Amino acid sequence: MSVFVEVDHVDRIFSMPNGNSYVALRNIELKIRKGEFVTLIGHSGCGKSTLLNIVAGLDQPTHGGVILEGRQVKEPGPDRMVVFQNYSLLPWLSVRENISLAVNRVMNKLPQGERRSIVEHHIDMVGLRHAADKRPGQLSGGMKQRVAIARALAIRPKLLLLDEPFGALDALTRGGLQEQLMKICEESHVTCIMVTHDVDEALLLSDRIVMLTNGPEAHVGQIIDVPFPRPRSRMDVVNHPNYYSLRSEIVYFLNQQKRAKKLKVQHATAIARNGLEKVNLELGFIPLTDCAPMIVAKEKGFFQKHGLEEVTLSREPSWKAIAEGVATKRLDAAAMVAGMPLGMTLGMNGKPPTPVITALTLSRNGNAITLSKRLFDQGVRTLADFKAAIARTPDKVPTLGVVHPSSMHNLMLRYWLAAGGIDPDRDVSLTVIPPAQMVSNLKAGNIDGYCAGEPWNSRAVHEGLGFVIATDLDIWQGHCEKVLGVREDWANQYPQTHLALVKALLEACEYCDDRRNRQEILDFLCQPEYVGSEAVYTRPGFIDSYNRGDGTAPQMDLHYNQFYVNKTNCPDHVEGLWILTQMARWGITSFPRNWIEILERVRRIDVFGQAARELGLQDMGRDRHPIYLFDGTVFNPDDPIQYLKDLPIKRETRIEEISLDELVGARS
Repeated sequence: MSVFVEVDHVDRIFSMPNGNSYVALRNIELKIRKGEFVTLIGHSGCGKSTLLNIVAGLDQPTHGGVILEGRQVKEPGPDRMVVFQNYSLLPWLSVRENISLAVNRVMNKLPQGERRSIVEHHIDMVGLRHAADKRPGQLSGGMKQRVAIARALAIRPKLLLLDEPFGALDALTRGGLQEQLMKICEESHVTCIMVTHDVDEALLLSDRIVMLTNGPEAHVGQIIDVPFPRPRSRMDVVNHPNYYSLRSEIVYFLNQQKRAKKLKVQHATAIARNGLEKVNLELGFIPLTDCAPMIVAKEKGFFQKHGLEEVTLSREPSWKAIAEGVATKRLDAAAMVAGMPLGMTLGMNGKPPTPVITALTLSRNGNAITLSKRLFDQGVRTLADFKAAIARTPDKVPTLGVVHPSSMHNLMLRYWLAAGGIDPDRDVSLTVIPPAQMVSNLKAGNIDGYCAGEPWNSRAVHEGLGFVIATDLDIWQGHCEKVLGVREDWANQYPQTHLALVKALLEACEYCDDRRNRQEILDFLCQPEYVGSEAVYTRPGFIDSYNRGDGTAPQMDLHYNQFYVNKTNCPDHVEGLWILTQMARWGITSFPRNWIEILERVRRIDVFGQAARELGLQDMGRDRHPIYLFDGTVFNPDDPIQYLKDLPIKRETRIEEISLDELVGARS
C-alpha cells in the first residue's frame, strides 16, 4: 500500500530567551498508510503533541516537512482535523450547532439540506441524539468528547489527529469511547494519528505504535507493529497470545527512558558552562587511509581554530593499544573501529566495562577482503569458490586476519562468510593482526587472507601477493567504519572540550570529501609520522580507480573512502544496533535487552547535533529504515532479538539487561 502521510526528517528547534536553542524533535521520519491508525507514545516532554501540531499545520518544522497525499503541509486545513483533550467546543452553541459550524464552513457549496443531513448523521454516529440541543455546560466530559469527534469527522477529513482525547475521562467513559472510536474509524476508513500516555489504549486502537525517546532531541526509539486482527473488541485484544508480550515491550521501553532521564540529570550537574576545560589533548590513531580527518584537523589548523591549543596525534601499533590507551586515560580520545565504544561499554570478551561514547562517525566504507594469490591460482573468484576450496582441503583450515573483534572488518568478514555457508569459527581460523602487519603476514604464509582498511589491500595487490575478492561496497555500501571515541566520564568532565573536538573533526571530514583536496591529503598521509605508505598503493580508492588484482578493469567509486557526504557523520542508532546483534551473534558481548538505553548512552546524537548547528552545518540524522545487506537478509531495527534468533550460523547468544548503575560505577 502506498504512503499516505510522510513525516520527512522533521526537526523542531525553539529559540530560548537567553539566546540558546531547545531541540524538541530531531530527525523524525515516519510513513503512514491510508486507513492506518498510528499512536505516538512516550513520557511527558518528548514532543508528541508538538509533532501532532506539525502534522496538523498548527506549527511548522524547523527542518524537514510533512507530506499528505503528495502535497506539503504548510498550514491548517480541513483535510486534517484535530481532537484535543479539552474538547474545544463553543459553550454558547448546542451539540448540533457546534457540529454545524464546522460543516457549514467547510462544505458551504453543498445544498443546505445535504449539510443538515451530514450533521444529523454524525450526531447519531456518536450516540448523542438525545442531547442534540444541549449546550456543552449540560454535557458530561465523555459526551463533550463525542461532540468533538463528531465535529471532526463530519467534514470528512483525510486525517484525524487525536491529542490524548480520552485523558481527562473516567475509566468507564474512556472505555466506551474507545470502542466507539474503533467502530467509527473502521466504518469510515479514516487515517488516524493519536497521542496517548495509556499503553493499553495504544494496543487497543493502533495498527502501529511509535515510541519516542525523551526530550530534548526526542526521536523515534522503536516502532511496534500491532498484529491484532480487525474488527477488534477489548476482550479479543486482551486474550490475544501476543498482548502481554507487546505490553511488556512498551512498558520496558518507557522504563528505559525513565532511567535514562534520571542519568542525564546526574550528568548535567558536572557540566561546565563557559570556555574549554582542557586545551592540550593526546589523540590516538592507526596508520590507515581513513585516519585522514585527524591528520587534516592537525595539519590544516582546525583543532586550533576551535580552541584546542596543542593536540598531539599518537600513532598507535594496534586497535588493542587504542582501546587500552583510552581505558587507562593515556589517550584523551581516539579514532576507533565502529564497534569499539559499544564493545568497551558492555565489556567485550569478558573484560570489565569501560563506558565509552561516540558523537561523530569519521568515515564510511574503505575496507576489503583480500585473499592470497595461491587461492586465486586455485580458481577462487567468488564466495562459493572459496567454500569449495575449503571443502577440498578438510585437513587444512584457512587462516584469515582481522584487526579487532569489535571492528566492522571482523563483523563484516564473518557476515560474508556465514552468508556463503562458511562458519567463521569452525571452517576457517580468524586471528587478530594489526592492519599494518597484514601484508607481511600474507607474504610469509602465516595467513591466507584478511579483511582490513587501505592502503593494506592495495599494497598486497601492488606487490602481487593477493587479490581483492570483495570490498565492503559489495557487502554493505555506506556502513559506518571509524568513529571518534572518548571515555564517558572524560566527556562529562570536559563537555566544552569534547564539543570543540567534535567540531574540529567534523570540519576536517567536510574538507576530506572535497575531492579537490585529496592530493594534498594524500601527501599528508604518506608522511612517515602518519601512514608512511607509498603513494602508488595509497591512491587506489582514495583518488584513483580501485584495482582488485583479479584481472578485471579497475573501477572508480567516489565513495570508496567517504568522510562527509550522504550524512556520513551522525552516529546512527540503527547501525549501532546491527553491530550489537553481530557482536552477540559471535559471543563477543551479550545482547543488551535494554538496547535503546545503551545506544542512547553510547552513540551521542545530541552532541553531534549541537556541533553541526554551531558550525552552521546540517545536523540531519540518517534515515531510520531496515538495513539490507548483499545476501538479501533484512535487519529490522524494531525487532533485533527476532533477527538474532533467525540467523542460521551463530554461537549461543546471551540476551540480558545491562545495569546502567553498574556502568556508572565502571567509570571510576
